[in-house]
Amino acid sequence: MEQAAIEPVGLEADTPLSVAVAERDRDTLAFVADAAREGRVRLAFQPVVQARKPTHVAFYEGLARVLDRNGRTIPAKDFIDAVEGEETGRVLDCIALERGFEALAHFPDLRLSINVSARSIGYRRWIDTLDRGLATVPNVPGRLILEITEASAMLVPELVQVFMADLQARGVSFAMDDFGAGHTSFRYLKNFYFDILKLDGQFIRGIHEDPDNQVLVSALVSIGQHFDMFTVAESVETARDAAYLTSLGVDCLQGYRFGMPKLAPQPPAA
Repeated sequence: MEQAAIEPVGLEADTPLSVAVAERDRDTLAFVADAAREGRVRLAFQPVVQARKPTHVAFYEGLARVLDRNGRTIPAKDFIDAVEGEETGRVLDCIALERGFEALAHFPDLRLSINVSARSIGYRRWIDTLDRGLATVPNVPGRLILEITEASAMLVPELVQVFMADLQARGVSFAMDDFGAGHTSFRYLKNFYFDILKLDGQFIRGIHEDPDNQVLVSALVSIGQHFDMFTVAESVETARDAAYLTSLGVDCLQGYRFGMPKLAPQPPAA
């Protein structure tokens, strides 16, 4: 999942800045709601490659994109914070899942991850979309990965655990997104049984020359290996970072080094 922009915190009520932020968020929310209603939501596909065979795609991540009325693409980082806690965020998750199932039906060899907020797990339209897709798209359970951010999973950890156990029994895989960016309780991590840990990009960029991040990522990879989870490094942008991450034992790599998100699945960059 793409890293959202960092928002101002600690704003006092009714200051000029807080009013401006609230107004911006209202405008963003209305823009995304209009786009969802008018069918202007797409998925962009970014390859996740095998670290030791970077020409081989392990799976693609489907990233929500909103189009403005002129057809210009707006990435999720520009709107996700404003919609995450609103029903518009739930609707956006539904549309992303619908588009994901369409891609899985169209490309029979595609393995695809789709982002979902823990808030959407109890949303009836999202559950109906999931059940319908699992029932109608050929061989989809083994090809679908659901990504839940670390922060989102911690909102309702018990609900997420039950939901994951049910879906994993049906063949769906799960990835914890942005791992390391939040405050996961390790007693929960022990019980979650995620299949994949995606290491947050703030620790990845420039890692080949950052001793602190080298220690942190090495520890995160060890955690993943201990719990038999595949590890994916996000935001890999250079060959030197890719080589260093591979030497640490990271299983897969994702980032502009291997391909930008495209509106159709593309092979990784050489």
